[in-house]
Amino acid sequence: EVPALIYSLDRNAAAIAVVDSNIHRERILPSEKAFSYKMKMEALKAQGKRTDLTLSQLATKSDTAAEIGKTQGESRDQVFRYIRLTNLIPALLQKVDEGAIALSPAVELSYLSEEQQNILLDAMSLNDCTPSHAQSIRMKKSAQQGTLSSDSIHEIMSEEKANQIEHISFKVRDLRAFFPKHYNQKQMTDTILKLLYDYNRKLERKRNSRDER
Repeated sequence: EVPALIYSLDRNAAAIAVVDSNIHRERILPSEKAFSYKMKMEALKAQGKRTDLTLSQLATKSDTAAEIGKTQGESRDQVFRYIRLTNLIPALLQKVDEGAIALSPAVELSYLSEEQQNILLDAMSLNDCTPSHAQSIRMKKSAQQGTLSSDSIHEIMSEEKANQIEHISFKVRDLRAFFPKHYNQKQMTDTILKLLYDYNRKLERKRNSRDER
């Protein structure tokens, strides 16, 4: 048995109570904070629609992001940045939790469509790097203008950066003619590596044959 206090709460008040009790943990992942802020904002906005609240009560709920930020010691803009993370696909959001992608570039990437984010994920794997803040801004701007394509994402991610290991890169459009139209970047990469492996084995057999003679 434990001592307990029982409160009568509606669905929105209960959601706010759950968020407030969990958000103060010593270690909380960016994704957890993002979805917690989003849940609390939706609950506060829903409360603001109630007809039984006084004008003064409604006035205090006019800026829910500022209200959330005040309780957490963060600015309203920072609250909005975290909520933007909920627009990332799970694989990219996990990289934010792991520290591979910082908050600022992650916020910019959240404006890309789900398809564009998946293409970006392939490009990151192919080039063994993560997008810088400047690259993320460029991709967001291009996406908003409707000009962000698969080729342009791979071209941006193939640019040499300080956090990128030495590599050889090809533009997708230069390789596309050598593969079936339905091949994605991973299938193209796997095929190229297999051909190089087979070519290397062929050279070894020739070399061994000469040595035997």
